[in-house]
Amino acid sequence: MKWNPRKLLRYALFLGIGAGIGWIYYRFWGCTSGCAITSSPVRTMLYTAMIGGLLGVVTERTA
Repeated sequence: MKWNPRKLLRYALFLGIGAGIGWIYYRFWGCTSGCAITSSPVRTMLYTAMIGGLLGVVTERTA
């Protein structure tokens, strides 16, 4: 599989959007203690960035 800059930019964009959504979720709805994912902004951003990356792969495969 050959990588081109457009694919990398697409994946980076989906990862960035996912991380941004994770930060927004933590900021407005995340809990401060006792929650496994949403108690830390970094952890929330990592999980949602991973979901954004997976969506980027899925949309790339169907396009």
